Order: sequence, then structure tokens, then C-alpha cells
Amino acid sequence: MARTKTIHRCTECGAEYPRWAGRCDTCGEWNTLVEEIVAPRASTPSARRRGGTTTLGEGGSVAATTRIADVKGSESRRWKSGIDELDFVLGGGIVPGSMVLVGGEPGIGKSTLLLQVAARLQQGGLRTLYVSGEESPLQVKLRADRLAEPSADVALLSETQLETILATGAAMDPQAMFVDSIQTVFTSDLEGAPGNVGQVRECAARLMRFAKDSGTTVFVVGHVTKGGGIAGPKTLEHIVDTVLYFEGEGSLDQRVLRATKNRFGGVDEIGVFRMTEQGLVAVANPSELFLGDRLTTASGSAVTALLEGTRPLLVEIQGLAAKAGFGTPQRVATGYDGRRLALLLAVLDKRAGLPFAQLDVFVNVVGGLRVQEPAGDLAVAAALASSVYDRTLPPDAVFLGEVGLAGEVRPISQVERRIAEAEKMGMRTVYLAERSIPRGPARARLEARDIRAIGVTNIGALFERLFA
Repeated sequence: MARTKTIHRCTECGAEYPRWAGRCDTCGEWNTLVEEIVAPRASTPSARRRGGTTTLGEGGSVAATTRIADVKGSESRRWKSGIDELDFVLGGGIVPGSMVLVGGEPGIGKSTLLLQVAARLQQGGLRTLYVSGEESPLQVKLRADRLAEPSADVALLSETQLETILATGAAMDPQAMFVDSIQTVFTSDLEGAPGNVGQVRECAARLMRFAKDSGTTVFVVGHVTKGGGIAGPKTLEHIVDTVLYFEGEGSLDQRVLRATKNRFGGVDEIGVFRMTEQGLVAVANPSELFLGDRLTTASGSAVTALLEGTRPLLVEIQGLAAKAGFGTPQRVATGYDGRRLALLLAVLDKRAGLPFAQLDVFVNVVGGLRVQEPAGDLAVAAALASSVYDRTLPPDAVFLGEVGLAGEVRPISQVERRIAEAEKMGMRTVYLAERSIPRGPARARLEARDIRAIGVTNIGALFERLFA
């Protein structure tokens, strides 16, 4: 028997190595090399260039080209899933012939969401096929019976072999196919267990080709690693058209669907859902959900307006500074970058005279959200100062701004949209950088709506206004 040839491939960048190493020399990541079997393939002579002319080997052919201006056709009409938040994240609806990858922690609601989408599409007159590689048909039916959407007409296939899935899809010709999950699907053309690097990459590539050739929209569920990324090679995310991450705390009802890649719409858009006994319910006003339980009589609570894609979102940031009980003081941040918190604490100590050397510091973004833009710096600083002074902040105040190393408050983008969202939630005072204050007609519109925009140059000036 011929000896099986194997290589080691980096799951982050795809670089190949003849043997295992602890660190990938191409991307610099550690422990990312995974062994996979190399399938034998027929050799194809490549083109060779000799003396300014190109000669083709056997089997080579020249393909016809066309100018972009001569391409005919228009964008296909998008399908509405019936779930407004999902359609918003996808950029206006489901694009026929696209491939969507949905990742998230176990039990976050990925399968529930896709089963609801399948039921609504089927109810809307579109043919759907739900392929379950992890659960039996009975388990899928038990979940479907709990949902509010009628899913009795959704075609169900319990299969893990890729060839069978593609043959069934070609015979049924569904308009939408759901594969749960890509880590359980395997092809008999490659050796190795389902879920390894080679199997995941090859199965995803064939499903993508099936989607493009047949016009079927393919939704694929992907598991995530401990680091929060989708398991498998990084090329998996490069292959698909759209990558959606389902986020949320297991102990909370709200879930956030975030688009990190979208060839047919904007990235970083989010949709907010609430998990109920009858499935996921879209939340029309996320700001009201995240501020609903806010306690305005306690110190250490500040509100900021984040911009998730094109959607402004009001969130509460809680800060607590307490005397350290023993040893080195703790620095704990939930939903906020720990290194950014260390920077802010140094700025508050140096520029505002707030001593944190002997204090435990805790920062929490309410609702399981993550602050990924510096616009929340001013709210974090105000919440921590409020906790140190043990004085409450104005309940109708919003804090917008980035804090620099010199303690200055820097302007942020799209201030008017953030202020408009704050106004909807009853906020009347906005603290922001001096240069971010709207001028001219925009300032007149704020004054007409009885909204005060207070400009501050640095955090010292802000604290004088709040706690003097």
C-alpha cells in the first residue's frame, strides 16, 4: 500500500508545513498547526513563459473574457425572513444564492434561530431543507413544537455525508438549505474525522459552489473555540459571503446577532433578540431593553450611546471602586477591554487626582454587550468617579467622548444620531467634547427640543461640573 502523505496546516493563515511546530512562522500564532491528510490529485501541467511567449501544457485552455460594462443583469430581489432584526443584519434580507455562516457558543440559540427562519420561509412559499447532523429527527421535532412558527412543512434530513446532502439538495431544488453544523459534515473523498481542518474547508467550499450553481441560499452553523472564533480553518470565514456571530450571556435572555462580514451589506450591524419559551423574539427598541432595569439612585452608573454599524444604542456602564481587601488590587472588566481600563485608571490618577492604587476596580457593561469603540471612555470615567466620590450622576445625562492620555476629551463620529437616540429614551443632557457640539442649525434644533449639549475639554472639567 502507498504511504499516506500528511501535512500540517495553520488554522489561522493556511500556511503549510511538512512537520508540526509550536509556532506558525507566517502569522506568528502559537499552537495552530493541525495535521491533515493530503488527497492525491492528478497533476496538471502549468503554463510556462519562454522568451516573451506563453506555452500551455496539455489540458490547458484559454477562457473567454468579457468587459465589466458588457455584463448584463441586476441584483436579485432579496427574500424577507419575517424576522426584522435578522433582515436588518443581513443588509435588507436574504440574498438568493448566498452562503451564510452563523457561529456562537453552545446553547446560545443558533439552531433555534435557523429553524425559525426555515419555518417562516416555508410559510412564505419558499422551499426549504433543514439538514441536521447533530440531532435526530425527533429532537428537531421536539424543538420545532416549542416554537411559535409552524414548521410542519419544512423538509428535514438527518445526514452527515456531504455527497448525500448535495444529491438530496439537487433533487429537491430548495430555495434555502440549512446545515447544522459544518463540523459534523464530511466527504468520503478525504480521510480523517469530521471537523478536522481539511474536512471543514472542503465541505464548505463544495457547499459554496452548490449555492452559486443552483441559486440556493445555504445557511451553515459553525461551532466556536474557547477564544470565541469559529472553529476550523480561518479560510472558512473567507469562503462564505456572510459571517454572523450570535453573542450573549447564558444567564440573560437577550441575544445579540452581529455581522462581522457581509458581501451584500454593512458589517458590524447588530440585531437584538430575546430568548423565550417559544423561541427568539426580535427586540424593536434595544435601548429600552438595556436601560429598563437601571437604578438611577445608586452611584457608579453612567449611560453612553454606542454605534453598532449604523444603529445607535444606549447602554448602561457600571463602575465600582472599593477598598482592596488584600494583596494587589483587582481590575475586572466585563464587556470592556481590560487594557483600555488600565489606561483610563492611569489617566484618572494622573490627570484628575483620583487614587486607584489601593482600590479594587470593577467595570460592567449591562446586558452582555461589548464596548468596541472609544466613544464609551467618558462614560466609564464618569462611572468610576461617581463610585469614588459616592455621588450619583444626573439620571437624564449621556456621556459621549474618547479620553486621551493627557486627560483631554476627544470628539467622536455621528454625534447627532447618538443624541437623537438618547432623546428617544428621555435623556436631556449630553456631555461631550467641546469640538463635538453641533453648530448652527443643528444646535438650534437641539435647543428647540430642550436638549442641553455641554462641552468639556478634559475630564477634570467634567468632574468639576458633576461633583463640585
